[in-house]
Amino acid sequence: MTKYVYAFTEGDRDMKDLLGGKGANLAEMVKLGLPVPPGFTITTDACRAYLAAGESPETLDVEVTSHLRNVEQEMGKRLGDKNDPLLVSVRSGAKFSMPGMMETVLNIGLNDESVQGLAAQSGNERFAWDSYRRLIQMFGKTVQDIDGDKFADILHKLQADKGYSGDLDMTADDLKHLVKEFKKVVKDETGEDFPQDPRKQLDLAVEAVFRSWNTERARLYRRRERIPNDLGTAVNVCTMVFGNMGETSGTGVCFTRDPSTGHSGVYGDYLVNAQGEDVVAGIRNTLSLADLERLDKKSYDELRAIMNKLETHYRDLCDIEFTIQQGKLWMLQTRVGKRTPAAAFRVATQLVDERLITSDEAVTRVTGDQLTSLLFPQFDKNAEKKVLTKGMPASPGAAVGEIVLNNEQAASRVAAGASVILVRRETNPDDLAGMVAASGVLTARGGKTSHAAVVARGMGRCCVVGAEDLAVDEEAGTVHVKPRGVTLKAGDVVAIDGTTGEVFQGEVPVVDSPVMTYITHGLDAALSTGLDADTEELVRAVDRILTQADEKRNLAVRANADTPEDAERARSFEAQGVGLCRTEHMFLGDRRKLIESVILADTAEEQEEAFDALRPLQKGDFVGIFTAMDGLPVTVRLIDPPLHEFLPDLTELSVELAVKAARGEEVTEHEKRVLEAVKANHEQNPMLGLRGVRLGLKIRGLFKLQIRAIAEAAVECKKKGLDPRPEIMVPLIGSERELQIVRDDAERIIGKVEKENGVELDIPIGNMIELPRAALEADHIAAESDFFSFGTNDLTQTTWGFSRDDVEASFFNEYFDYGIFGISPFETIDASGVGQLVETGVTRGRAAKPGLKCGVCGEHGGDPASIHLFDRLGLNYVSCSPFRVPVARLESGRAAISNESAGTGR
Repeated sequence: MTKYVYAFTEGDRDMKDLLGGKGANLAEMVKLGLPVPPGFTITTDACRAYLAAGESPETLDVEVTSHLRNVEQEMGKRLGDKNDPLLVSVRSGAKFSMPGMMETVLNIGLNDESVQGLAAQSGNERFAWDSYRRLIQMFGKTVQDIDGDKFADILHKLQADKGYSGDLDMTADDLKHLVKEFKKVVKDETGEDFPQDPRKQLDLAVEAVFRSWNTERARLYRRRERIPNDLGTAVNVCTMVFGNMGETSGTGVCFTRDPSTGHSGVYGDYLVNAQGEDVVAGIRNTLSLADLERLDKKSYDELRAIMNKLETHYRDLCDIEFTIQQGKLWMLQTRVGKRTPAAAFRVATQLVDERLITSDEAVTRVTGDQLTSLLFPQFDKNAEKKVLTKGMPASPGAAVGEIVLNNEQAASRVAAGASVILVRRETNPDDLAGMVAASGVLTARGGKTSHAAVVARGMGRCCVVGAEDLAVDEEAGTVHVKPRGVTLKAGDVVAIDGTTGEVFQGEVPVVDSPVMTYITHGLDAALSTGLDADTEELVRAVDRILTQADEKRNLAVRANADTPEDAERARSFEAQGVGLCRTEHMFLGDRRKLIESVILADTAEEQEEAFDALRPLQKGDFVGIFTAMDGLPVTVRLIDPPLHEFLPDLTELSVELAVKAARGEEVTEHEKRVLEAVKANHEQNPMLGLRGVRLGLKIRGLFKLQIRAIAEAAVECKKKGLDPRPEIMVPLIGSERELQIVRDDAERIIGKVEKENGVELDIPIGNMIELPRAALEADHIAAESDFFSFGTNDLTQTTWGFSRDDVEASFFNEYFDYGIFGISPFETIDASGVGQLVETGVTRGRAAKPGLKCGVCGEHGGDPASIHLFDRLGLNYVSCSPFRVPVARLESGRAAISNESAGTGR
C-alpha cells in the first residue's frame, strides 16, 4: 500500500521528488537538531492520485489522522480544542519553488469556540482574534476562491475610519468586528457558513493545495521555468508557532548571503508582532536583522549560529524563514536560496575561496540563463536622468518601459510590442502573469524578501521594491510621487535600476554591460574601463567560472553565422568556428531576380548565364566569412529551402494580375511566365517537398554554383596568406545515393578549381541529419560522408510530423495543459524521441566510420538542457546563434562536469 504521509522525522533533503522542497528541507533541519515545530508532509504521490481521481485516496485520510494524533500527543493539545487548541498551518511545497501555488493558510483549528480557548490560554485576547481573522481571510481567499479584495477592503476601511496607520493599531474589539464581517463575506460568497469543524478546515486546505497545482499562474510559471507538469506538489502540515503574540514575538526571512549581490553578511527582514506571510506580503515595511539584534539578542545569536550551520551543511546560500514566539526561536523553512545572476557568480567563487566547494562545483552552481542576464545592457551612468524616487534594489538590471498597473494592461501592451514596467503597491501570486510579461517590477512596499523581490530574482527580472514615495492607485490609473508632486499615468515611460534602486522618469540610454565587454574584448579590456570594486569582483568571477567551464567541456562551440558581420561577432564571443552558414539568405533582396531567371530559363545557356551572374556574388560572401573565421572551420550548408520561397506568393500574384486584367491593363509575357512558374512550383506541403538535396538534384547547377564559389573563395583566401577551412554540408539527405551524386559533383568541381589555380584544397563533404530515415540509415550514409550535423529543428518536425510555424500558436498551449509537453520540443530537444534518433545516428555512423565528427546545428545547440544530452551522446560540437555562444560554452562545461559526476560522461 502506498505511503502518503511522512513525519518531519522520517525524511531528508534527498527526498524532494516525494516530499517536495519544503518538506524535504524541514526533515533535514530536524535531522540537524534545529528547532522545527512538529508536523508531517503529504507526498506528491497523494497529489497525483487526487488529480487523477478527483478525490483524495481513502488511505490518505487514515494516515493524516494517525500523524495528526502523533503531533497532538507530542504537543499535549488537540486540533481545535475549545480550551487549549492545537493549531496548524498548511503550505504547498513542490520539488521546485513555484510562485503561483496556493499561499499558506495559518491558524487552522480556530473556530468560534477555540478562539476563546486560545485567548484564555495565551492571556492575550487581541492575539487570539487577530489569528482568527487571519484564518478566515486566508482560508476564504486561497481555499474558497473568494476575491481577496473583499476582505482587504473591509480591513482598510476600518483602519481608515479609525485613523489607524496599520494592523498593529487594531484592538481586540476591532478584530472581533472583522471576524464577524469576514464570516459574512464567506456566507455571501459561498452560501455556507465558515467551517467550524477543525478537521474539515484541514482537509479542505489540503485539497486546495492539490488543486493549486493546476492554476493558470502555476502552469504559466512551470512553462516559463521548464518545470514538468506531472510532478505534483506535496503539502506540509506544521504546528503553529506565533509571531503575533506581542512585542517579544515576530517573524522573519533571512539569507546567509545577500541574494541580490552575493556579499557575505547579515541579510533579512523582520517584523515584530506579525505572522509568517506578513513579511513576504509586504503589508508594512520591515526591520533589518540588525534591529532584531537590538530587540532580542538571544534569538539573534541563535539565528546567526543556525544560519552558519545551514550554509556549511548545504554548502550554499540558504534562504531561511523563522518565527520568534515570546522569545523562543523556531525554524519554519530553509532552502538553497534564489539569487540574482550577479550573486550566483559571486557566491560560487566565494565558496571556492572559502573551500566549501570545488572549482568544478562552482561551474555547476551557475546557469547559462544567469550568464545571459549579465550580458544585457545597463543604464549609461553619464546620461542625463530625471530621478523620481529611490527604493530598495531587489534584482539587478536596467529596465525601461510603460507603466502598467495590472496583468491585463501588461499583457495587452506587450502584445502590442511595448516594453512595460509593472508598478504595484505590493505584488502577490496573482500578479505572476504581469511579472512574466514585464521588463521590470516596481513596488511601493516590501523588502528584499517580499513576493516581488523573490519572484523577480528567480525569473531574472529587474526589480525595485519599497519605494515608499509612490502612491499607486490602480483604480484611477495613476502613480503619484509624493515628494516631487508628480503624477504619472498608465502608459507613461519610466526606467528602473535594479542595482541602485533608482527610478527615473522617461527613457534612459543604455550601454554594454561590463560582462559583455569582458566577453567581447577580454578581461584586461573590461578591467581597464574603471570598474568599481563590486563590478570588478563580478567580472573576475565570471572569468574564473567561464575559464573553468572551457577547460572541462568536451563539446566545441561553434556559431550559426550567415554574414561576415555575424562571423566576426561570433569570433569575438570565442566561437570555435561556424557550424551552420545558411546560404539561402544570400539569394534574397536584389539577387532574388537572378534565381527567378534560373527558374524561368528556357535553355541551359540562359540558366548558365544566371549562374554566372550569381557566382562572383556568392564567392564574395564566402571570402568575407572565411576571412572573419580565418583558421577555424566554416560549415556551409548548400541551399535548403523550397524553390517557391524565391518566387512571388501565388495568391498575391494571382490577385495582382487578375486586377490588372480587369482594369484593362496589359499583363506582360514575363508576368505570365512568372505566374506559370509559381503555379508549377507551388506545393501543398513545401517543407516536405522540393527542397534541400532534392532541389539540388533537380537543378544541378544550383549546387554546382555554390560548390565552385566555396572552392574559389578558399583559393582567394589562401592566396592572401589566410587559412580558410570550409566544409560543405548537404541538406535533407535521406539516402546514401543522394549524397554520393552530390559528392561526385563536388569532388570534380573542387579538383578543377585546384588545377586551375595550382592550389591544394582540403574541403570535407558531409551532410545534415534532418530525417528519421537518415538517422536509421546513418551507417550507410557515413560511407559517403566526412561528417554529420544534426539539424534538430527539422528532425523534430519530421519526427513529430508537424510544422513549427503552424502548430506552436494553434495547439501547443493545450498540449502543455494536457501534460503531453512539459516544454516545447523546439526549445529543448525531445530526449526520448528526437534524442534517440540523434543517438542512433551517432552510434550507427561511427560504427561504419570510427571517429566520424558529429555536431548539432539546430538552435537546440544553444539550449542548456539539450547541451547536457549532446554531451552524454558524445557529439563533437554544438552550434548556435552568436549571442548564445558564451552560454553554450558555460553549459558545455556544466554538462561535462555533471555527466561525469553522474557516471554518464565520456
